[in-house]
Order: sequence, then C-alpha cells, then structure tokens
Amino acid sequence: MTTPNAVQFASVRVITEDLHRMVRFHEVVTRAPHPLIDDFVELTTPSATFALSHPRRVAFIDEKAPRAAANHSVIVEFLVDDVNALFSRLQDEFGESIAVVQPPTLMPWGNQSVLLRDPTVS
Repeated sequence: MTTPNAVQFASVRVITEDLHRMVRFHEVVTRAPHPLIDDFVELTTPSATFALSHPRRVAFIDEKAPRAAANHSVIVEFLVDDVNALFSRLQDEFGESIAVVQPPTLMPWGNQSVLLRDPTVS
C-alpha cells in the first residue's frame, strides 16, 4: 500500500553520445528486455528502471540540459547473483575496452563488488 502523496522512485537516466554501445553494455548487465527507439531506451528490472538516451532527447530543455560524459560523481549499482560471472561476460563481450576501476573484490561489509567506468567515456 502506498502512502498518499508519497514519492515513488521512477528511474535513473544516463545521457550518452554512444547510445547503442551503452545499451549493449547494459543489456549484458541487466538482461532486461527493452524497446529501443531512435534516441531512448528503458531497461526495466524487477526493482527499478534504468533509462539511457542521446543528448538530443533532452536538448529542448535549453543550455542547461544534461550533457553526456559530464558527471564524475555518480555510481550506478546493480545487484546480481554472480559478480564474477557477469564480469567474465562483460570481458568476453567488450574485451580490453572495459575500464576497470576495481576488479571483483570482496568488500569489508561482505558483498562482492566490481566497479567499471561508463563504457562510452574514455
């Protein structure tokens, strides 16, 4: 049951110049089906929606519109059954082009984690 006037989390959207590469990367991560239109996609998982779009989708806003590859302060996290298996699938698909920030590591609080940079940013 929802509380009246409660805010519900809808989605997170990432703006990218290379939409097709970003979609392919997140297809491997989420295995979520998605309807891809020219400049926008939503990957819907059981717990949240992760959206990706090209800058032209938000260009109507004005000069303050979100820009691709302009943020260095956000971490998007996905909960998966097997971090090592997912990391292997990503390496098989993208090879050396994956920018690994932290390889699969057991964190002090008990979860297995891997940190990767946005695959469309060098």
